[in-house]
Parts: sequence; structure tokens; C-alpha cells
Amino acid sequence: MRYAQLICCTALLSGTIITPVAAQNADDPAEAEAPQSADAETVNAADTAPANAGARVFTPDYFTQFAPQTALEMVQRVPGFTIEEAEERRGLGQGGSNVLLNGERFSAKSTDIRTALGRIGADSVTRLELLDAASLDIPGLSGQVVNLVYTSSGGSGQFRWSPSFRTRQTKPSLFDGEISYSGQIGKLEYTLSLENDSFRNGNNGIENVFDGNDMLIDMRDEILFVDGDRPKISATFKREADNGNVANLNLAYERFWFEVREDSDRIGSFRDYFETEKEYNYEIGGDYEFGLGDGRLKLIGLHRYENSPFFFDVLTSFDDGSPGDGVRQDRFVNETETIARGEYRWKGGSNDWQISLEGALNSLDTGRELSVLEPDGDYVPVALPGGDATVKEKRAEGNVTWGRPLAPNLTLQTSLGAEYSQISQSGPSGLTRSFIRPKGFVSAAWKVNDTLDVNARVERSVGQLNFFSFVASSDIGSGNENAGNPELVPQQSWDIEIEATKTLGPWGSVTLSGDYRLIEDIIGQIPIGEFGEAPGNIDGTRVFGIRANGTLKFDPIGWTGARLEFDTRYRKARLDDPLTGERLPVSGNLKYDIDLDFRHDISNTDLAYGGGYSAFAQEAGFRLNEISQFTLDNGSSYIFVEHKDVAGLKIRATVENLIGTGEDFARTVYAGRRTGDIAFTEARERSFGQIFRFDVSGTF
Repeated sequence: MRYAQLICCTALLSGTIITPVAAQNADDPAEAEAPQSADAETVNAADTAPANAGARVFTPDYFTQFAPQTALEMVQRVPGFTIEEAEERRGLGQGGSNVLLNGERFSAKSTDIRTALGRIGADSVTRLELLDAASLDIPGLSGQVVNLVYTSSGGSGQFRWSPSFRTRQTKPSLFDGEISYSGQIGKLEYTLSLENDSFRNGNNGIENVFDGNDMLIDMRDEILFVDGDRPKISATFKREADNGNVANLNLAYERFWFEVREDSDRIGSFRDYFETEKEYNYEIGGDYEFGLGDGRLKLIGLHRYENSPFFFDVLTSFDDGSPGDGVRQDRFVNETETIARGEYRWKGGSNDWQISLEGALNSLDTGRELSVLEPDGDYVPVALPGGDATVKEKRAEGNVTWGRPLAPNLTLQTSLGAEYSQISQSGPSGLTRSFIRPKGFVSAAWKVNDTLDVNARVERSVGQLNFFSFVASSDIGSGNENAGNPELVPQQSWDIEIEATKTLGPWGSVTLSGDYRLIEDIIGQIPIGEFGEAPGNIDGTRVFGIRANGTLKFDPIGWTGARLEFDTRYRKARLDDPLTGERLPVSGNLKYDIDLDFRHDISNTDLAYGGGYSAFAQEAGFRLNEISQFTLDNGSSYIFVEHKDVAGLKIRATVENLIGTGEDFARTVYAGRRTGDIAFTEARERSFGQIFRFDVSGTF
């Protein structure tokens, strides 16, 4: 899949609630810490279960100043908490979001937690719990976690319309939005939704080209247009029987239309680049949980299919009337993923146990047709060795997880397992290989005192392979090609993480974290033959990262309703260059990013205003024949004003790119390997002007 796509739904099972004792002696009556033991009787309904021990609890009253319409707006305002998604989950059993729904992990493959939270009405929320992941009997989670406790309503809907307009080049985006409705028929709960992720992007600027002696050889006036729409329809169904058995069914269907066009007016020529994708995909998933012996068994199934046809066309015409140069490429991609998983958990005294087994069948079927323009105006097919291939994976894994409190303020969780994978590729150079990889983790949550929580985790993890790396590919825009590499193996790593969260009382909350990763077999560009290259495995990689994020509230100094959200991180990663042997940064690795968001909800009014700033930098991109560098100049900034009740609607107006952010790109291309002579360099500067965005949302 060319772009990460996530569509709908998950299991929403039993949860927890605040007791009157928890609200005593809190700095804010709507924010408190749950008692270490709960006297309330636990039943199946989420709104009558006791709060998790040691959790900071936020009731709906805490969020009144924001006038939230959805659960997403509430979770986003939990002090010091940032919603995180798993980067690339392997199957259903690893990682996932750091938000739980009624005590259950959000486990769908093709949706994101923000979308799911945006479909839960704020009036359905009972409370939010902020707690340490290691204190839960849910394997794979680490750090701070929010558990959203909510109840199903008799019927409610949410809608959002988010048009945007740019001051330069691009057409307006008028059809970005979503509408969803949740209801209940007897014991059956359901949510139906229709949404469209629409974008109209672009930029323009000058690109200069220099030869190996740094002499200007071309000047290009370029305009880029990027247009796309991604309509989705999805449905979730849940039924909880009188005996506590729970069934969930998730359905989603999506279309994706995407076009890129770049007009490049050059010295003596004009190049027209065009790229389009017309994709459709669907997902069917579900689970069934029931009591078995002394525990609970959950059976999960998922099937996903994606069809992605691409078309690329590059045509260069010359001012002197010479025959034009043209290349066309059709690419056909079919991807499937089928997963079956079983989880059995039980409690023995103070010990929480879980055994899980998972099996998956994954496949990628791809083909390419390339043709070049002849002087007579006809396009002639060109052979593409390795362009047609099928890659399949059979995977199975098993894990045993155990956790228990070691002290009233210290909890330990461990997991031990292994993964079996068989990867096969068709074609003349195809191979079939099998691997067994150990995996597991040890994590601990230590509540040092009422205001300080520390989490630590050590994990042996197995990475996710990109099946496209097995197949030969070409980028006709840049002129680069990758050979296929059937000998790829998934990366493995030792991951060490530590995180400390300090509650600042009425001032907010701050979290500091650090991680260190020792990676084996990371994927990078390696030599294939005399001049070719392909994604391959490289040893000896270390990644170090630090992060600080949190919320600072200004109520203590009399600025009621004002708050600053911040999230900053720095990463450093190095590996041995397979071409020269010297230590180089990991290609395209994020070096740092900064996000600052200020908001002031004016007391006793429905008005709010604010703004923000963000910036990031990444390492250069390394191929064996070139070095490239993308830079976002000046960072990005925005301001907004919001009215929370305009005839029952929330309306927000935002102006982005206040300080003229520029997108710069430089590329040095070598005649052969990048240890030799420079063939040419490219340097471009592009701007995209201001962006005006409106968000209109409401409930019904």
C-alpha cells in the first residue's frame, strides 16, 4: 500500500468508573486519583465498574470549558497525554494505540483511534482514566495510557465539515468531512459512518541544476498539484449477551483517488509529469469473547483486501521541435491479509495470565508494464525483469504473558514468545525461506509518590517487512531503480525505554522519556551487481531518542482557561554504510521535531482562540548513486478562533503557514556510485502560501 490507511472499529468491552471516595481532596473536583482498592461491586456494565487502582480520573465536568462534542476532543485535552498510534503493527498482537475503550485495546487494522473516538459522543462518556500500562493485564502496552469509559446511548450522531482554501495554485478542498450515527436495537449496538479525507495540495518555485563543475545548466519553473479523495463507509456492531459473552463485527469499504501533476518549464524544454492511483479496499473483522473455565477466551478474525492500480506518465517536449522523450508505466498491485487470533486470560490470586496464538496469511501480487516514446510518436513496450512477482508469507506466533503487583506501588509484566515465518517469492530469482524469531518483553510501573510515575520496558521485537522491497521497481520521475531482493529478512532489535511522568497539580503535567535500540538487519540500500541497488539488510544500527511532552496550565497565575501543549523529541541513528563502511545517519531518519499548541478558552463565554508552531528536521536520504535532503524552512505556524455554540454548532476558523514556510529539496546525483564523480546537482525552493481552514461540527 502506497499510503498508510486506517478505517474502522474494534471490540468495546468491559470498563471501569470513579467512586465518590476518589474525588476527595482532589485539586480539581473533576480530576482525581482512583483509590488503591475499590469497594463498589463490579458488574458487566461499563458505568458501574470501579476505577483502575492508581489512575488519575477525569470526569466530564473537567472538560466543560472546551464544550466537547466527541470523545476525541476530551482525550486530546487530558493534561500531558498525547495519542499515539503503532507505526507498523505486525498482525494484531503487537503494539497498538495508547488509548483503551472500556478497558479493551483498540485492535482493528484499518482504522485509527482518533477516528473511532470521533464517533463516540461526549454525552456518552462516563470518565477518562490516565494510568500506567504495566499496571494492566494487557500485553504489549507501555507508558501512559488513557482508558475511555463510556456507555451506549439510545441514538446519537456526529458530523464534521472541514473545507480549506489555499492562496496559491491549488483548487479549494470542499468535501472533507464525516457523519456518523450510533444507536441500539435491543442488545445490539451499532455505529454507521461515512467520511471523506479530501486534500488539494501543491506548491511552486524555481529549481536550479548544476553540472559536476558547479556550473548552471538548467533553470526550471515548476508547479506541483496534489489532489486526492478517500471516501469510506464503515459499520460496527456489538452484542453483549446476558451471560457476558460479547460479539463484535467490523465492516469497512474505501475508495482512494489520487493525482499528482508537476509542470516543469525548463531551458529549451517542458516536462509534464503525471501520476495517479485509483484504489479500492475492504476489511471484514470481528471477535467473540466468552467465559471458559476460570478465565475468558477471545477469538478474533480479520480479512483485508486492497487493489491499487497506478499509472505514471512523463513527457518532455523540446522548443526546437525535436522528437519528445516519453515514458509510461502501469503498475498493478493486489494485497491481502488474513489473520486468526485467540487470547485466553485468567487470574490466579494476584497473578494475571494470558496465552495467545496468532496465524496470518499475507500476500502481495504486483506487475508492471513500461513503454517508451519512439520518434514516430508511438509508445513501445520495454521488458522489465523482476517487475512481475508474487510474495507470500505464512506466519504464526505464540506468547505467554504474566503480570502481578510486586508492591502496592510497583507492578511487573513479562511476556515470552516466538514467531515462525515462511516467506516465498515467485519468479526466476524467487526463494522460499523460513525463520523462527524469539520475542518478548519485561515492563514495570513504579508509582514513586502521588505526583511521580516511572515506567520502564525492555523488549525483544521483530520488525515488519515491506513486501515491495522484494520486487524490482522504478521511479520514472527521478530516474532511480531498485532491483528485487528475495533475501530480505525482518529486522530484530533490543528496545530499552524509560518514561517518567510528573503531575504538577493545577499547573498540568510533564513527561520525560528516553529510548535506546540495538537493531539487527535494518533495511537500507545495498549494492546489487556492478551498478544496481536494492533494499537489503544492514547490521550494526543503534538508535537513541529523547522526548519531552506535556501540558502547562496558566490558571494559577490568574489566566483562567489558558494552556500550552508541547511535544518535542530528538533522535540519533547511525549505521555502517554498505558502500564505504563509514558511519552514516540512517537514511531519512527524523532528527528532531517540535510541536507547540496554545489555547485559551475565555471564561464565561463560548469563545476560544490560540495558535501553534511546529518544526522538524530529518537526515539526508542515501542511495548508492545519490544523496538527497528535504528541508522545511521556518517551521509551520497557525492561529485559530473558535465559537462553541453557533445555533448548536461548533465553528472554528484557522489560518495556517503564517510565516511563509518553504519546502526545499536538494539532490546530488553521481555518474556511478557516490564514491565517484558528480553527474549533476538539483536545488529547489518551493512555497505554498497561506491556508484558510474552517471546521463546522455538531451533534444530532
